[in-house]
Amino acid sequence: MSRQTPARQLLVADLKARLLEGQKALEESFAATADAAVLLRDRCRLTDAVLRDAWEALAIPASLALVAVGGYGRGELYPASDIDLLVLLPAEADGPLAERLERLVCLLWDIGLETGHSVRTVEQCLEEAAGDATVQTAMIESRLLIGDQRLFAGFRSILADSIDAVAFLQTKRIEQEDRHRRFSDTPNSLEANCKDGPGGLRDLQLVLWIAKAAGFGESWHDLVHGGFITADEARLLVECEDFLRHLRTRLHLHAGRREDRLLFEYQIALAAKLGCTGSATQLPSEQLMQRYYRRAKTVTQVCGILLQNLAATLLPPPDEPPLAINERFQNLHEFLDVVHEEVFVDQPSAILEAFLLLQGHPELKGMSARAQRALWRARKLVDDDFRRRPENRSLFLRILQHERGLVQVFRLMNQFGVLGRYLPCFGRIVGQMQHDLFHVYTVDQHSVQVLRNLRRFTMDDFAHEYPLCSRLISDLGKPWLLYIAALFHDIAKGRGGDHSELGAVDAREFCDEHGLAAEDAELIVWLVRHHLLMSRVAQKQDVADPGVVAAFAAVVGDERHLIALYLLTVADIRGTSPKVWNSWKAQLLEQLFDTTRRSLLSNGETLMSRGVIAQRQREAMRLMRYLALPEGAHERLWQQLDTVYFLRQSPEEIAWHASALHDRVDSSQPVVHARLNPRGAGIEVMVYTHDEAELFLHMVGFFSRAGYSIVDARIHTSAHAYALDTFVLLDVSDRDCDRAMISYIEHELGDRLAHRLPPEAPANGRMPRQVRYFPLQPQVSIRPVVSLDADDSGRLFVLTVVAADRPGLLFIVARELAGHGASLHTAKIATLGERVEDTFLISGGHLEQSANRVRLEADLLKQLQL
Repeated sequence: MSRQTPARQLLVADLKARLLEGQKALEESFAATADAAVLLRDRCRLTDAVLRDAWEALAIPASLALVAVGGYGRGELYPASDIDLLVLLPAEADGPLAERLERLVCLLWDIGLETGHSVRTVEQCLEEAAGDATVQTAMIESRLLIGDQRLFAGFRSILADSIDAVAFLQTKRIEQEDRHRRFSDTPNSLEANCKDGPGGLRDLQLVLWIAKAAGFGESWHDLVHGGFITADEARLLVECEDFLRHLRTRLHLHAGRREDRLLFEYQIALAAKLGCTGSATQLPSEQLMQRYYRRAKTVTQVCGILLQNLAATLLPPPDEPPLAINERFQNLHEFLDVVHEEVFVDQPSAILEAFLLLQGHPELKGMSARAQRALWRARKLVDDDFRRRPENRSLFLRILQHERGLVQVFRLMNQFGVLGRYLPCFGRIVGQMQHDLFHVYTVDQHSVQVLRNLRRFTMDDFAHEYPLCSRLISDLGKPWLLYIAALFHDIAKGRGGDHSELGAVDAREFCDEHGLAAEDAELIVWLVRHHLLMSRVAQKQDVADPGVVAAFAAVVGDERHLIALYLLTVADIRGTSPKVWNSWKAQLLEQLFDTTRRSLLSNGETLMSRGVIAQRQREAMRLMRYLALPEGAHERLWQQLDTVYFLRQSPEEIAWHASALHDRVDSSQPVVHARLNPRGAGIEVMVYTHDEAELFLHMVGFFSRAGYSIVDARIHTSAHAYALDTFVLLDVSDRDCDRAMISYIEHELGDRLAHRLPPEAPANGRMPRQVRYFPLQPQVSIRPVVSLDADDSGRLFVLTVVAADRPGLLFIVARELAGHGASLHTAKIATLGERVEDTFLISGGHLEQSANRVRLEADLLKQLQL
């Protein structure tokens, strides 16, 4: 605690006022000029002056030195950044000096400067910096504020001599790799970090740190003079640096604290500040982020060239002659190199040839800095004439058809801008955000992720992870057709209209121009047009319904299209977000695939309802014999169940129900049985009890309070008014305690139903940030369907709810259905990240009358919008 003498109080008040008034004036000037570089420089000057006055006011001995280090030492002080200081001593501080320095630190905090400080002699600084690249980095960017110039100059000289530039380079590159890995090695995160993320400010700073440590210079101009980069490359880096500085400055000012993540809640305001106005198909925030992604990609590209050149100078490779590959390319120390820098200008087709050679020569680690630079400069040669040339179209197809290196090469093509220029429609989606609450990548990044997933299906190393997909893709042949479909499936995102239809037009044009066989072109175009079909059917419709399978099979047409669509669908869903794919979705897709495949192979004969029921009953009785049930034990239960029950349940579930209920068909007490889901993750729960109006509402509330979400519900009412309901539950908190929860669910839910306790709403939870800042307008629709049972035709309706996920959403739907007297038959709960697309088969509630359907829709929308 500092002593508050009147003189000190006056000093604190004066310095604090100067600091606050100066900062306010600088921010007002920035608001008028939008010049971030000036703001950062002038904040340093203001802080420098205040620190010098504080130093002199406390009469710190002139033999000491106050040194700015880190970002502050570099001369860039962002609005919410710390002020890193080093007090340099000629010798160990005695008691009175230590007390005086403590008063200095307290004074700085009292006037509102958040400082990080250290007090060291030169020898202690060197000891601390020895082998620690982080400390060395901070000290490299040191700047004398006040004090002994000779002491500071000696410190700088000894520090420079003590740094091993090669070790520093290697350590910094490892740090960069670790940092990039934390951000999935892509700048295209929807909430990117503009400082530490790939292509952010830290990548620019890292290059200059290495250059300073090696004595190559302290600026981009110095690196141009040293031949490490060209003047054009330096200009690009300066433009990107100015943009990132401006963006980070705006971010700090808007957040009012140190924040380097471009969170959704900041993007709208930042977009307005940076002049993004939006368009008919793009939000202002999407425009902002697209600008960011493209500049981050440029930083990644040019800094990669720079680092390779710096490394080659500090760690010169062995003096060995290059190995000729052909007349244009050579192997230079295991890197693909051009024989001269005008190779791509002389023969533009060599642009694509370079990527093909990377695939065909596994000994190559990548491209040399010279080849990268030449390719970067030559990317604009990929124009209409380039795209029309047969040799280039052939090369592009050969890249797609090659057996190795496909994903790495396509990532490089995208990084260099070649892919977006060869496929201009792909170039329009580079950096295109997707505010649909379940994609976590930009459209181009997602497309490459889908390509990666498809490629993994062909690789032995991933066969254990994708066993079915691995078998299918090996049987399909020509997997490169799927790769083309992956590139085009979302290529029309952001244009407005149906992106599947628009993308199919682009895919058709590509296939025609590249001379693909008619049947191959038809498959690609069909896949792009229908790439969402299988996931929609599996997640929104009853895949046990022969009518659903028959309709899907009619669209698919044959086994080849079915296999291709299944593979693309799995790759697509797994490429959206780690949160979207789960074993339940895998089970639904595999079930739809299997039943459709059997239908296609048998020409649809097994889809007749009567045949399906008889087949399932026979299989269920076979399973019941394994369970040692008495002959005919199932008959009383089955007499109470209609044909719809047998169409919607698998033979295994029918046998499970019969085993649990054969002697309790008329039970006066609820029967609740739970087990681990035999077809995937989660728990399967069977409830058998007297039917009542709010039964589903009871169970939704109970399961939610127990920490489970319902992903599938099959609701049946027997002829003697008993409910036989089956649920598949997934743990929303990943507690990994499903087995332990089985007895709890059986006892607690059975007890609540037996005592007829009123329904309890689930506990309120936190609304996801994405939902708060990019709200999804709820959609509700009710349409009549033709029932599986002819006697029920016109009485069943499909209720579809699309909304942002939120705590208790299913409870709201169940409560409204109960309030309107509607009965639920099945529920398909599809959660896609923070978005839900739920489908319910309902009846009752006088829904035959359109006015009642409209009323239910309106009431549901009202509740979902609250």
